[in-house]
Amino acid sequence: MVKDKIYDLEERTFKFAMACRKFVQSLKYSIGNIEDGKQLVRSSGSVGANYIEANEKLGDKDFYFRLKIARKEAKESGYWLRLLQDANPENEITIEELINESMELRKILSSIINKAK
Repeated sequence: MVKDKIYDLEERTFKFAMACRKFVQSLKYSIGNIEDGKQLVRSSGSVGANYIEANEKLGDKDFYFRLKIARKEAKESGYWLRLLQDANPENEITIEELINESMELRKILSSIINKAK
């Protein structure tokens, strides 16, 4: 992950998805890593995609809906990372950074949702 905090949320979610992809590529071959890695790639990419969709809202309901999906996907990414953490203890530092970023993104999205109401 990038050490400096990125305040452009579209860029930050992009960096998160890219970091998750690079992490998945570094994992040892196993059925669990492949399947959990696929899910992580999907959910981490969906965080940013839904955030971008929210910014191109069709109305307030669409805005909230997309932000809530982005938040859900950030939480789901944390879940897949935790599973991968358990199966790959040798990658603990990298996984911890990604888990922390997924939690921060979730909190940021929650804050946006609450302030927009």
